[in-house]
Amino acid sequence: MRALGRHVLAEFYGCPTEVLNNTATIEEMMVNAALEAGAEIREVVFHQFSPQGVSGVVVISESHLAIHTWPEYGYAAVDVFTCGTDVDPWVSCYYLKTHFTAKRMTAKEIKRGIFEMEVSHKQQKSAV
Repeated sequence: MRALGRHVLAEFYGCPTEVLNNTATIEEMMVNAALEAGAEIREVVFHQFSPQGVSGVVVISESHLAIHTWPEYGYAAVDVFTCGTDVDPWVSCYYLKTHFTAKRMTAKEIKRGIFEMEVSHKQQKSAV
């Protein structure tokens, strides 16, 4: 069965606090991660929390990349959701792992938009 999209949920551990608390750096890395995978950027929104932490999203034609950071734990939660077959979400995830200098990454992929095709009796007959 084909899926409409692929959603990678990634967790980065052991990242430097100064990276995870720098909105400009995170925004640049997230945009570059999208571009590295061949995505088309539409919108970019990031927010710095007080006293620490950053959340943001890069909206792409193929869906989005999102991040939430906890600098005090050296941790970032990242979602990369892409639709279609042209953009591989894993390219973005590995780019971010490298550029966040994460000591460890865990990630899993979820297929989104899987439809079970119901074939009517009439369609079955015409296919024979």
